[in-house]
Amino acid sequence: MTKLKFFLQIHKAIIIYGISLALLLLILKWLELRFIIFDYSLEIYIGAIAFIFTGLGIWLALKLSKPKIKTLVVEKEVFVPRSENFILNTSLIAELELSKRELEILNLMALGLSNDEIAAKIFVSLSTVKTHNQNLFVKLDVKRRTQAIEKAKRLNLIP
Repeated sequence: MTKLKFFLQIHKAIIIYGISLALLLLILKWLELRFIIFDYSLEIYIGAIAFIFTGLGIWLALKLSKPKIKTLVVEKEVFVPRSENFILNTSLIAELELSKRELEILNLMALGLSNDEIAAKIFVSLSTVKTHNQNLFVKLDVKRRTQAIEKAKRLNLIP
């Protein structure tokens, strides 16, 4: 603390002079700003109104330019002929790490059963069937039941 007090005592006049110059400069800039605002008040108001209307115009353009057309995804059903002598692709089952329960659910999906019907048929909860469905979709790299069934038939996972 003694060094700070010593520094302030030595440079007291310089510090007071610097603070007074800063305050004087602040007052002069404030007065200059007031005169600018009085001299150019009309231009400032016009600029502010232009800025507001530009923002409103951009907002309105974004609202009006959103497409009102809903996109429908139509799946094309591919006919996969069923072979009379179906051979299960066990190597692919091992590679995809499909469980017996997942294969069973895939077969029931291919028969056209809903998740509720599958759950009732194999005596599990609906959430378990949905979990198996999601696992199947990830393993088969598909997004829908129809895609999963079509791909499984093509890969000889189900008849």
